[in-house]
Amino acid sequence: MKIRDIALAALASTMLTATSAPAFAAPTTLKWAHVYEASEPYHTCAVAASDLLSKATEGRYDIEVFPASSLGKEVDINEGLGLGTVDIIYTGQLFAGRSYGPIAIGGAPFMFRDFDHWDKYRNSDLFGEMSKGYEEASGNHITSMTYYGQRHVTSNVEIKTPEDMKGLKIRVPNAPLYMMFPLAVGANPTPIAFAEVYLALQQGTVDAQENPLPTIQAKKFYEVQKYITLTGHITDALLTIVGGPAWGAMSPEDQAALDGVLDETATCASEQIIQKEKDLVQWFMDNGVNVNEVDRTPFREATMKLHNGPDATWDQATYDKLQAIK
Repeated sequence: MKIRDIALAALASTMLTATSAPAFAAPTTLKWAHVYEASEPYHTCAVAASDLLSKATEGRYDIEVFPASSLGKEVDINEGLGLGTVDIIYTGQLFAGRSYGPIAIGGAPFMFRDFDHWDKYRNSDLFGEMSKGYEEASGNHITSMTYYGQRHVTSNVEIKTPEDMKGLKIRVPNAPLYMMFPLAVGANPTPIAFAEVYLALQQGTVDAQENPLPTIQAKKFYEVQKYITLTGHITDALLTIVGGPAWGAMSPEDQAALDGVLDETATCASEQIIQKEKDLVQWFMDNGVNVNEVDRTPFREATMKLHNGPDATWDQATYDKLQAIK
């Protein structure tokens, strides 16, 4: 049968059934916004989530993903959750901390001893309690946590000790707690939106920035920075958050389905980031970037003095519970 005949037959079938059967409702499309590149696992895994959600909800919901700050900077998309202009976001814990301070503790510098400590925290009762506190404060629902990687410093000056960072103008995300590590080592933290970092480095607006190795590669920061210093000062993660309006409009069954799909998505991206971290030190070296291994102890000791200082958005009891996780 020719394609034209197939099309005519399909049209005739559609016209015949249109009067005898109810039309299927179009799916509700959830808008997922983030600030990362379309090439990164955060995005590719989120795109794959659409088919998973459609199947899990029998076609009632699907997802459209908007990468690279196309629906706004990180502050904008956090605000958009409550307004209903976005339905799902990835965001840093420090941005979520603007609505509920204690949850920012997971994004503070040198808060975790190592990856294993972080991994146990994300599955802990403590994280569950703080997620509930965030939902009560903001009206939005945290579903998952995705590993973002250890944050390291890139710069145009060599860094071996905390003293080498004194006076260094370093870009940080626009959330106050990101300033804790630079301030602890005498650097000058400068908030700049993520989408503007490459140009700021290229033009010399700032001397340095800090991000995990996969992000440094994806955003090509190594093209305009001579050194990567493996400070590992934050074991970072992204929260996946569903806006209150979208979450409240779903049935309990569809909420459970979305929760499950977003957990799968977090696992998908986390596994890829873990592997990338293992591979990228050599990749950067092969591409002519100076990668410095440093003794992290003096950087950590300088920063821990500030953990429960005036910038802390958590209480001592919360801090002690996190440190007690083994």
